Amino acid sequence: MENESETRMIVIAPTSDITPDRVVRFIHSLGRQLTIKETCYGAMIEGSKKDVREALSEVRKLDPNRIFSKIRGYPIGDTRRCRAHHGSRPGFTQLEKEWKDLSLVEKGLSAAERGEKVKEPKRKEKIPVKKLRDIIEEVKE
Repeated sequence: MENESETRMIVIAPTSDITPDRVVRFIHSLGRQLTIKETCYGAMIEGSKKDVREALSEVRKLDPNRIFSKIRGYPIGDTRRCRAHHGSRPGFTQLEKEWKDLSLVEKGLSAAERGEKVKEPKRKEKIPVKKLRDIIEEVKE
């Protein structure tokens, strides 16, 4: 399992001062046997699971609440996904949405570190069936 290959996306929250270039240079400085590709949102790294996980652990120390990672289903440069080979990018819209939401995740992590308690949201009560029927009947008329 140690030699099994893994590809991960490193995504930097929009609120971070860390740049993709800095992340890539930092990973190179670790001296691991990894393939690294800079992206607009951070970087992709590929190599043995052990090297990828250790590098990721070190990278997250640069900005723990603003650097995130997720597994990528395809290797770096895979012709099915690589735009240089006219591959499709069906997951980019999802990644873009996740990237925008990272600011909210960062705020939550920072609040948790400060020991702030989260207020329980007020739960909506279920509408009794009779009341729902009455509403439907009113709309019909």
